Amino acid sequence: MRFKFTLYALVALFLAAGFYASAFLPEKGSTSPPAEKTSIKTEDGNFTYKRIVSLAPSITEVLFSLGAGERVVGITRYGDFPQETADIEKVGGYFDINYEAVLAAGPDLVILLAEHGEPGAYLSGLGIQVMSVDHSSIGGIIDSIRAIGKVLEVQDTAAELVAELEKRIERVLAATKGKSRPRVMVAIGRGMEKGSIGNVYISGRDGFYDELITLAGGENAYQDKTLKFPALSIEGVVRLNPEVIVEMLPDVKEAKSVEQIAERWRSFSSVDAIEKERLHIFVEDFVVVPGPRFILLLEKMAKVLHPEIDWEAM
Repeated sequence: MRFKFTLYALVALFLAAGFYASAFLPEKGSTSPPAEKTSIKTEDGNFTYKRIVSLAPSITEVLFSLGAGERVVGITRYGDFPQETADIEKVGGYFDINYEAVLAAGPDLVILLAEHGEPGAYLSGLGIQVMSVDHSSIGGIIDSIRAIGKVLEVQDTAAELVAELEKRIERVLAATKGKSRPRVMVAIGRGMEKGSIGNVYISGRDGFYDELITLAGGENAYQDKTLKFPALSIEGVVRLNPEVIVEMLPDVKEAKSVEQIAERWRSFSSVDAIEKERLHIFVEDFVVVPGPRFILLLEKMAKVLHPEIDWEAM
């Protein structure tokens, strides 16, 4: 069987997040730092938006988590969560936004990512209200929830969601405090050649997953800060020698396919993670969408990095 390159994962990583993450969250009481990229231009400061187009899956998830899903009239074709998005008009993708479809949706607000500078300027030039949010870090995601909650006049719902997210982050931090930190390699994309593990794209030090690794009680095995998503051959992985490997494969769902990928990894027994049976393949869709469900990924990662903790008793 020939596995396809996980293009969805890489597109989601580069464009749904931006990934200029900070290395740590601030101390308790200030979990989310100011998101300088979160902005909206308004004429009179009155927020009564009823028809919203979302240009990223992570933004769509924020809108639905705030109870504003019924206001969403357009999303990108990559957005398929929650289930209610199935019937919402698709307005293109990250690279190929269909501006005619955006206009046809009749939005009074388009929400996009800070990385969408050119589309944002173009839409603004057409007289459409545009809001830009930063999903490149955990703090940016949390700040975007507050900001979107404000402009949609659902501040209380946003505050409740943020409080719940911060509570769960603190739970992970408290549980892993003082624990030894395993060296972790997060694989986020690959070229699968027949009979080979292929090159693996991993999280560098300046990225969303690097932040998650730290919060989950680990240390990024890749210490070079020059690349956000370096591509390693299997020889490079052997040299890196991580103690834990976590691979994100949201487009590989069949158990047989997952096992075949795991079996190929197992052929490299000289890697500590393989020798100690600490290879984990995450196939859930949320593992490549930096929205409110980042908390599920954080908790899942913390559990595999620290299996010695009795998570159920907490």
